[in-house]
Amino acid sequence: MMNFDELIAYARANKCSDIHITVGTALAIRRFGTLKILDDVPTADESREMIYSILTDDERAYINSGKDLDVGVMLPDGYRIRANIYHQRNNLAASIRLFEKRIPSFEELGLPNAVRDLATTPRGLILVTGPTGSGKSTTLASIVDFINQTNARHIMTIEDPIEYVYPHNKAMIHQREIGKDVDTFSGALRSALREDPDIILVGEMRDYETISAAITAAETGHLVLSTLHTTSASQTVERIIDACPLEGQNQVRAQFANVIRGVFTQQLLPRADGTGRVLATEVMVATTGITNLIRENKTIQIPSMIQSGRSLGMHTMNDDLANLVRYGTITMTEAMKVSPDPSSLQKNIRGGI
Repeated sequence: MMNFDELIAYARANKCSDIHITVGTALAIRRFGTLKILDDVPTADESREMIYSILTDDERAYINSGKDLDVGVMLPDGYRIRANIYHQRNNLAASIRLFEKRIPSFEELGLPNAVRDLATTPRGLILVTGPTGSGKSTTLASIVDFINQTNARHIMTIEDPIEYVYPHNKAMIHQREIGKDVDTFSGALRSALREDPDIILVGEMRDYETISAAITAAETGHLVLSTLHTTSASQTVERIIDACPLEGQNQVRAQFANVIRGVFTQQLLPRADGTGRVLATEVMVATTGITNLIRENKTIQIPSMIQSGRSLGMHTMNDDLANLVRYGTITMTEAMKVSPDPSSLQKNIRGGI
């Protein structure tokens, strides 16, 4: 039976992104987006010890009080993991995300050139969006690492939990973890404005208070980077506005239009040849035309505005999916699963657009 270190080593050797440990049942791994149940079934004590092995005494006590826990852990081999420890059927379970030791570059991730351009923006708001497990954290880390290598800036990150740890280079980087260094995203954002940052990374725009504080930070001359669980630029705009109280939505719409610099949406899809996954992306750059659509509450027109902005590095998710299908990188079936408009995708591939 594998111990925890052996399980991690097995998962890394097989290029897995996630591990699931559940007391009383088999182990599971996620490889290239597909879940696989392992044959080994540890005893309840073995599973429990695997989970406990990554926790401090205080964290064990917290879990044993019946609460769930998000934790970032640096393993002895220098790799980091993010773990969510939770309870199910009166037993413990853990979902563990594996991170690389080194932050991948833009080229290694396959990010379009427009992301590099956005990373050089001096102020405003840049959002990286996509479903859970689409690599948003890694893209944000790559942007921060690029800035770290090229600019002497003060970067504050607010994370829950800390995922990547940044080496010292040209930038000074302070990382604050929710629950350890600060209580809330919104509180940390308000505090950050007094800490002389140039760039603020907010792990996730979870609620109105965080959204409002992030927009305020961007309005006051900072570059703010964050994520949302949305699957297109237009949906991102709607989610931001809808998160705000009805009576304040017009004001937030105007504020958001003033500070937004770009929305980068991504999905990770299995390659047709089974050798891994590939990034599919949508890029929206906040041109005057697009910010006017946001102010006028005409977000439904954003996709067509993105299509007409190809010279600025913009493209829709359907554009990228169509190219990946044409090149044989992904199958039509996988493209259709994630397309925001499957009928338009079919026309695109057939040359109808």
